Amino acid sequence: MLQIIPSLISGGAERGTVDLAGALAAAGWTAYVASAGGPMEHQLARVGARHLKLPLASKNPLVMRRNAAALTEIIRRHKIDIVHARSRAPAWSACSAARATRRRFVTTFHNAYDIDLPLKHWYNSVMSRGERVIAISHFVGQYVAQTYGVGPDRLRIIPRGVDTGAFDPRRVNGDRVIALATSWRVPEDAAVVMLPGRLTRWKGGLDFIEAIARLGRRDLCCLLVGAEQRRGFRRELEHRIERRGLGGMFRIVEDCRDMPAAYVLADVVVSASTDPEGFGRVIIEAQAMGRPVVATDHGGARETILPGVTGWLAPPRDPAALAAAIGEALRLDAAERAAFARRAMGQIASGYTREAMCAKTIDVYEELLFPEPTAQLFPAPRERMPARRRLPSEGDLIEN
Repeated sequence: MLQIIPSLISGGAERGTVDLAGALAAAGWTAYVASAGGPMEHQLARVGARHLKLPLASKNPLVMRRNAAALTEIIRRHKIDIVHARSRAPAWSACSAARATRRRFVTTFHNAYDIDLPLKHWYNSVMSRGERVIAISHFVGQYVAQTYGVGPDRLRIIPRGVDTGAFDPRRVNGDRVIALATSWRVPEDAAVVMLPGRLTRWKGGLDFIEAIARLGRRDLCCLLVGAEQRRGFRRELEHRIERRGLGGMFRIVEDCRDMPAAYVLADVVVSASTDPEGFGRVIIEAQAMGRPVVATDHGGARETILPGVTGWLAPPRDPAALAAAIGEALRLDAAERAAFARRAMGQIASGYTREAMCAKTIDVYEELLFPEPTAQLFPAPRERMPARRRLPSEGDLIEN
């Protein structure tokens, strides 16, 4: 099994790639990941998968052509059965290699990509060319079906999953939380409102700052947690904080290696994306940790938050509405917070776990490798498949 992704630096797609590689290895598959590399490479080795380094983050046509040739050789040398592409530029190389070697080809849409120009529509279309096309939410699935005509015979909805072993408030000891609070200079008597996510404009940091200003409370400590994606944007955030007179209330943290403890530290978690997110991993991580969540009302958030039950939804690009929702979350008493936590954690456990995501994806692979005789396009390479242990079955969660 070969997954293909641009790099292994950070992000939800990268996390899902590593999680799936580990599940495949644990189930007896031989798991490879091809990418340009990054800090998450060592995690692949730790879960028993192998990394193959190629310049797959490049959009240069000449580099993409060379990548296609290199992937063709890799597929043949390592006897790959399935090629799974998770991003557009490397998907073009992967599609070419899979066709040249007559291997099964799977793609994952991680978002509803912009198609404002005809060339962009064509460029994105490679993600619709898989024998199976995975969408990470119903929102993305609807986009794929409407924009590229992918029917239910090929389209599968597989939501992202959270590692409930790591993201479990009962497993986070106080020392970890105290260490973060000390490092980030969080006052003991402050209510903590956190927006996790890369420091980029569309994640809504500016709207978050404006919402806190409109809230008019001085007893808060507000955290923007995430790496800067575009140079200069952190400085813009800092200028806005100063201009609104909130300098003592905000902390910008670009490196957090203990997100479960960060969620425990937070009283409210915010996802303020200005444009729809395909899924929104922060939302399910925070809910798994039993934290009240406020998110913008579009994209995948509509599927993972039950308004008034597990969190709140506010219109995008509306700081006043965002402030009102944050205020409601902060007004919860202890009993109400406990009830929110139980409902949120139950929802994650029932449908948004790492195990469910991986099991459903492996079911898709087996669907292709071991098809019904009438649906078989060419002989499936059974002889190369190792004997393996099936993951705990959650096939009833497959969305056809």
